[in-house]
Amino acid sequence: MNTIAEHIADFLKEYPPFDNLTFQELSDIATNIRVINLEKHAVLFQINDLLHDSFYVVASGVINLTTIADAEETIINKCHEGDIFGLRPFFAKNNYMMTAKAREESIIYAIPIAVFRPFVANNSDVLNFLLENFAINSRHAKDNVNSNGKLISDTAFYVDQQSEMQYIQSLAYNNSPLTTESNSIIKDVAILMTESMVDNIVICEKNNPIGIVTNADLSSKIATGRYPITETIDKIMSSPVVTVIENVSLAEAQLLMLKNNVTHLCVTKDGTSKSAVKGIISEHDLIVAQASNPGVLIKEIKRSQLPKDLKQIRDRLSDLIQNSIQKNIPISHISNIASEINLAIIKRAVELSILDLGSPPARFAWLSIGSQGRKEQLLLTDQDSILIFEDVAPEKYREVKDYFLRLAKRTTSILEKVGYEYCPNGHMGSNMLWCKSLTDWTKQYNSWMNTPGENSNDLSSIFFDYEIVFGEPKIEEVIENVIFKNAVNNTLFFDFLGNDALKRNSPLSFFKKFIVEEEGPHKTKFDIKTRALMPLIDAARLLILNANIKGIKNTYLRFKQLAITDSKNAEIYLSCAEAFLTLSKFRTVEGLKNDDSGQYINLREMSKTDKEKLKNALTPMKDLEELIKSKFQLTQFS
Repeated sequence: MNTIAEHIADFLKEYPPFDNLTFQELSDIATNIRVINLEKHAVLFQINDLLHDSFYVVASGVINLTTIADAEETIINKCHEGDIFGLRPFFAKNNYMMTAKAREESIIYAIPIAVFRPFVANNSDVLNFLLENFAINSRHAKDNVNSNGKLISDTAFYVDQQSEMQYIQSLAYNNSPLTTESNSIIKDVAILMTESMVDNIVICEKNNPIGIVTNADLSSKIATGRYPITETIDKIMSSPVVTVIENVSLAEAQLLMLKNNVTHLCVTKDGTSKSAVKGIISEHDLIVAQASNPGVLIKEIKRSQLPKDLKQIRDRLSDLIQNSIQKNIPISHISNIASEINLAIIKRAVELSILDLGSPPARFAWLSIGSQGRKEQLLLTDQDSILIFEDVAPEKYREVKDYFLRLAKRTTSILEKVGYEYCPNGHMGSNMLWCKSLTDWTKQYNSWMNTPGENSNDLSSIFFDYEIVFGEPKIEEVIENVIFKNAVNNTLFFDFLGNDALKRNSPLSFFKKFIVEEEGPHKTKFDIKTRALMPLIDAARLLILNANIKGIKNTYLRFKQLAITDSKNAEIYLSCAEAFLTLSKFRTVEGLKNDDSGQYINLREMSKTDKEKLKNALTPMKDLEELIKSKFQLTQFS
């Protein structure tokens, strides 16, 4: 047996999170591991099965994780050698949400959760790995295939991003818990709990928690006669208490309760039992918190009937973003979630308008353009949209366009009530210029791209960042094809876009000082949108159009893709991708702090390290500028 265990330990130590454990710890785990041989197509667990007492690692072969949506089986992920799956029993009490089936003959290691739990408890790296990966967005299964040692949580996540949210989400809990001292009499404490209508009390010594008593303790220890009601409370308390810091997330709280097999967590000032009690989290609080994860928010959006319902959900999204940033969740994660929820809100606004106006007279597509089109809208910024309807007979055109203008006006008005301000430049589907037929839009893009100088005043590059929110996907495809067809060898257009991308003012002076606003309401502040983010956004768009890469609208992902396509400049692109995330985070933090779009950063309120971080994020811009100048032979800028 020993040699088998050693062989298993050798295998595991190559993969995270096992590479964080000592060989001795791995050997202890390995002696408890069951080896399972699965024939091709054999099922390890399926949807709705009761949870197993183990989670699984693929030793060899491939396991498909599938879920059923609309009666169709969809492969969510393929797990290869070293991948972890079936983590659900770690995090949840309900049944499996997926099916795990062998795609070929496979060998699986079953690791008993009871054996592994202590290692999670004692090793924060392992805990973080499990938690972060529980938050992985596995919806895009193809991105994840073969990335060694990734961990695929089998939650119903690809459907509603639940687990990602649970990692981000904060909890509401009782901030004024009942406390008492260890020499209090059980009877008095029980009366106090009944009068206060709570099911728990924290026992403290000098305000620090030393134990907890819950209704369960009263029924199992007093009602059964094991202890007389005249004893002191310390005789029946559970001790020590499991303590957490104040802004613990839903998933972390869940994990701690499961790991320690408790129903309550004690919130203290510094997260240890050596500091003052600040609150108590119960299992009930976790259930309540589940109700505001994105999956639930999106369901609520779909049911909303009034702008005020949508506004309330949008406000909850702002809280979610704020909490996520405090917890240092990667900004790309947060953007994914925010854009899904923003998208659902805009879609619902269009649906409510159609419910009011009756069915549309022709097929159409509502596209978000600009930041929401790039999935970068974290704050409540203004709305940018266009409406494209299919070609209709000339005699019908007026009446059809009238309907869609009314639809767009109604939709933009709902969105304004939700908190998305009208676009000051009028880039909205409710503007006659931006609500027209597919042929008219095709002409519009042809003219912008083939004679860019002549009508450049109305060419806003945000029209090249778009995402369909509602309607006929083929319409979006047609527009995309028009754009990419026109882009091929179009020197004039790239010359125009290139100069446009370079015309923004430099963020730093010759002496590496921030260039700030000199007058107006934002005097002495740094315009992070115009001077730092826009040059990156414009450059990424220019380069991706030039490289003829379709379907990628997000700035961060555009740079990541460019690093693959144009590998000799990969270093510049990757540092621009990172810079974009850093700058977005600064802007979001500023916007949340001042309840605005975060465009102007108050440098005076910034710490020295943050200023350095901000300055470092601006350094790749010089290289990017040189790259664009040489690639597009732009000479008029020096």
